[in-house]
Amino acid sequence: MKVVLPDASELELPDGASGLDAARAIGPKLAEQAVLLRVDGSTRDLRLPLADGERIQILTTRDTQDEDALAVLRHSTAHLLAEAAIRLHPGVKIAIGPPIADGFYYDFEFPEPISETDLEAIEAEMRREIAEGRAWERQEIPREEAVARFEQEGEPYKVELAREAEGPISLYTQGDFTDLCRGPHLQDASPIKALKLTGLAGAYWRGDERNTQLTRIYGTAFYTQADLEAHLERLEQARARDHRRLGRDLDLFHFDEHSPGSPLWHPKGMVIYNVLEGIRRRENARRGYLEVKTPLIYDKALWVTSGHWEKFRENMFLIPGDVEDQTYGIKPMNCPGHMLLFGSELRSYRDLPIRYAEAAPLHRNEPTGTLHGLTRVRYVTQDDAHIFCTREQITEELDGCLEYLRYLYALVGMEPHAELSTRPENKLGTDEEWDFAEAELLAALERFRIPYVVGAGEGSFYGPKIDVHLTDVLGRGWQMGTIQLDQQMPARFGLTYMGPDNHEHGVYVIHRALFGSFERFIGILVEHYGGAFPFWLAPVQARIVPVGEGHREAAAELRARLEQEGFRVEVDERDDTLGKRIREAELQKVPFVIVYGDREAEAARAWRELGKQLAMRERGGEQSTVSFDELLERFRGLAAEADPA
Repeated sequence: MKVVLPDASELELPDGASGLDAARAIGPKLAEQAVLLRVDGSTRDLRLPLADGERIQILTTRDTQDEDALAVLRHSTAHLLAEAAIRLHPGVKIAIGPPIADGFYYDFEFPEPISETDLEAIEAEMRREIAEGRAWERQEIPREEAVARFEQEGEPYKVELAREAEGPISLYTQGDFTDLCRGPHLQDASPIKALKLTGLAGAYWRGDERNTQLTRIYGTAFYTQADLEAHLERLEQARARDHRRLGRDLDLFHFDEHSPGSPLWHPKGMVIYNVLEGIRRRENARRGYLEVKTPLIYDKALWVTSGHWEKFRENMFLIPGDVEDQTYGIKPMNCPGHMLLFGSELRSYRDLPIRYAEAAPLHRNEPTGTLHGLTRVRYVTQDDAHIFCTREQITEELDGCLEYLRYLYALVGMEPHAELSTRPENKLGTDEEWDFAEAELLAALERFRIPYVVGAGEGSFYGPKIDVHLTDVLGRGWQMGTIQLDQQMPARFGLTYMGPDNHEHGVYVIHRALFGSFERFIGILVEHYGGAFPFWLAPVQARIVPVGEGHREAAAELRARLEQEGFRVEVDERDDTLGKRIREAELQKVPFVIVYGDREAEAARAWRELGKQLAMRERGGEQSTVSFDELLERFRGLAAEADPA
């Protein structure tokens, strides 16, 4: 058989040859350094056989920044973690240990609780394993044999996985440890040059709070110590920027156990929220969207029609009705209500497109263990819109969505990239309908030259979607908004329009939320800016600090004049020292501090004009003396950045 190499040359191999055989055929050094095989864009364990005509790429220890090469390194390190935990904590039961973004984890049921202090010993044991030498061996066994083996070993989680696994059952063994695992894995542990266990957390088995709560140990691994040190530095920066901590420190929001996953917004947090809401309304109006408002609660029949009862019921909050067998659901999304709006009267092709917009509170019953500050909540507010259009209008409407998207993300200095999520197994509609919808979204991304990857099978049940991602100042990727093209849901509601031929035609719907949700977007902005928001978004744009009691009246007048111009200003009249109050403003990340003392008062008397001379300190420490008019000009210029159009 022959396989095709990255340079398009062909490599001839015996039938049944593996990826490792291919590496050996090219050269012994390559075989020694090989860690993973990439076949036609997908990853494969080096030990598995190749097929005739496959296009292959052999990843090695030199591919230190390749995500797939890092994933296999971290997966194997997770298995070393499990081996170490079993050796140090007899009786522990093991669950799952996959690689994740920037690291790996393994879930355990320990016989006795462990703490962060136990991680050092476990990490040392992992290093001992690497020094002693570990190689991975793969074998396939019948399902019944796998179940019997793990029952005998007293591993109930592995028994459950083995019973439910699809396809061949594979085991990987290193040292005395054998795990149920699909792979892939390294040849041996020698490429693992740097590792670190980074934390503990609770995690319900399979993410279901009705199941046993396990202990999740997080860690990471790299091919070089330098890469690990750079990663740990980024983690330290991320901890300093954690929006949950800054939310408290900057008095923006907090959470309470009486309503898990639902933020309580403080006045300063609501300033940020309302600024973004103002931008949403302003730009929607400019782009021809119609603001609407729909109910929060609908009966079961509506959710059955929309498809959510079958596909999304487990994530809905349900309410029993006042008659037998009647059930209501609090809406997790706005689209069914907008379908009712469109269907409330006859529509002509002359009416289209119709763009409904609504930023309503939604509720999704996310498992407790998955909640994470503002980035994973149960109470969520999307900048939602639904565009009802003809087939011929799809291209123009998608272009309008992507232009709008670029405009919004440019306001916060970030460029979008995307994942094109295609048909899932539980899709509604025909393959021909999905072919058309996927092609339209793909063409739109390419017209706007937005970088994208394909997420096979990740689309919504009613249509493919563009999942929008951002990369923050620390290089972390975040999933944000979405643009979906849907023919299925309007058809389920029987929505049509009268065409120029006097016949009814099915309507298309573009579901779009560009911020994604206000909660998640704000949480990410807090971390992206580290709480030091740009002037136009800052909850307090300027703080006036009167030096003494005799300066407070002038400071109040100065505040009033700035507020008349629409700026958000505070006066700090506390009796603390001047230095302490300035330092407090810096900690609160206020963009400008204006100090008003004897020199400013003397200038006001001499010129008979308040604010002829003001001491201004910018966030970051730069100081200058300006007039009130110069201050206004500066503030107006910075405020205008919220509306560059």
